[in-house]
Amino acid sequence: MKTYKSRILRTYSILIGVILAGLGIVLGQLFPIFVEHSINKIMSAKFEKVSNYLSTTNLPKEEQNNINYMMSSTLQNDTIFSVQHSVWLLLFFTVIAAYLLALFLGARIFRKYAQPIDHLTETAMELARGNYRIRAFEDDFSGMSKLSNSINILARNLHDISIMRETEKERLKTLIENMGSALIMIDGNGIVTIVNRSFLDQLQLSLDNVDGKLFRKIGLPHNMEAFIDKLFLTESSNREQLHIQRNLHTYYMDAYGAPVIGEHGRWLGIVVVMHDITELIKLEQIRKDFVANVSHELKTPVTSIKGFSETLLFGAYKNEETLLSFLEIIHKESNRLQMLINDLLDLSKVEQVGYKVNLNKVELREILIRGLEMTTHLVEEKNIKMETTVDENVHVLGDKNRLIQIMMNLLANAITYSPENTTIHVNIYKNKTFGVFQIQDEGIGIKKSEINRIFERFYRVDRARSRNSGGTGLGLAIVKHLVEAHHGLIEVESEVGKGTIFTVSIPIVKS
Repeated sequence: MKTYKSRILRTYSILIGVILAGLGIVLGQLFPIFVEHSINKIMSAKFEKVSNYLSTTNLPKEEQNNINYMMSSTLQNDTIFSVQHSVWLLLFFTVIAAYLLALFLGARIFRKYAQPIDHLTETAMELARGNYRIRAFEDDFSGMSKLSNSINILARNLHDISIMRETEKERLKTLIENMGSALIMIDGNGIVTIVNRSFLDQLQLSLDNVDGKLFRKIGLPHNMEAFIDKLFLTESSNREQLHIQRNLHTYYMDAYGAPVIGEHGRWLGIVVVMHDITELIKLEQIRKDFVANVSHELKTPVTSIKGFSETLLFGAYKNEETLLSFLEIIHKESNRLQMLINDLLDLSKVEQVGYKVNLNKVELREILIRGLEMTTHLVEEKNIKMETTVDENVHVLGDKNRLIQIMMNLLANAITYSPENTTIHVNIYKNKTFGVFQIQDEGIGIKKSEINRIFERFYRVDRARSRNSGGTGLGLAIVKHLVEAHHGLIEVESEVGKGTIFTVSIPIVKS
């Protein structure tokens, strides 16, 4: 692109050339007449002097006339031609010299005054392209200082605005990308313009297959597409609970959608925000199951106690054998009811936020001895053999009574689900971080699909066996919370028909 300086210099050179050419033509027409007139006048004076001289000589008159004629015809023509040729050369070189001088002076002047304009033009074009770091030269001599200063102020303001805009853009991008909720924004044409990482992760989509694509083409669940269609049709905010099936699991989403309104009420599209409420739904279901299970567990002993006591009141007490049998059943059911209530109270206590145990130095061997003493009657009833391997001086940081409760629950659980005449292995050892006790039985085992559920309240692998043994279904839930209160770990390994291994790790006492 030609600069302002080159354009104005070209125009100036053409204009000066035309003017000098015209002036040369005019002078070329006038100079011959002036030269011829001047030469004729000079030559006439010369010839007159020659004639006067010849008249003083003794030459005949006719010869004098011949000499004057020859001089007049020859010298005058040669002189006029020679002078005219010199004048033409002088005029030509004078015009050329004047033209070159005018170009030189014009170039110097235009360079001083036109170059700042070119620089300001280039600066303005760079600003238009988004280069806000460029600055214009401020030259007082050229007379453009005010314009240069104004452009520099504009450039600084635009640079500050661009920095602020980029900062806000990065903040918004960081907020959108790191928010826990899934977000998607769709313009008025149905094209996805904004989507965050949570949305892509929850729906297992990639950014390349979503960004800039039509929302119907990116593989959204049908109920989500229907929800988006409803937002486009109604052009008003709406909230729905969506369920999404993924990898044989159902996820629940609380979806809120609203139209995006720009300036002057212009409708830009919609935005949808989804919160994963799967855990809340599960917790609500667990709460319902817990209430149902508690009701069922309480109903069974209460019904038995009520039924047998009514039977006794209606005359069965007169038969001593029947009376003793019924009283034994009532006593057994009341004990079961008391155990259930105590376990519920324990579970409620350990599930409280901020529940803490009294941590002291405890030896795991003492915990095992107490646990074996409290379960001796259960071992003798089923003729189970207990094998123990105990490392000496395994001291952990824990609550002695709560650790005994953990040990007793796991031993009772192993005994309950083990057949008669089998062996239970108990190992106690330590590593760099934890003191470990491991209880291995030869019982019915647990399916892999059920291992993650055995710590749920009232969940039983074998409901009939557990209930008949007097279990409440809350033991492992209590154990899990007590282990977590000790900042420990509990792991389960099991194989159906071969047995189960419970491994509990409690932090050791640091010396």
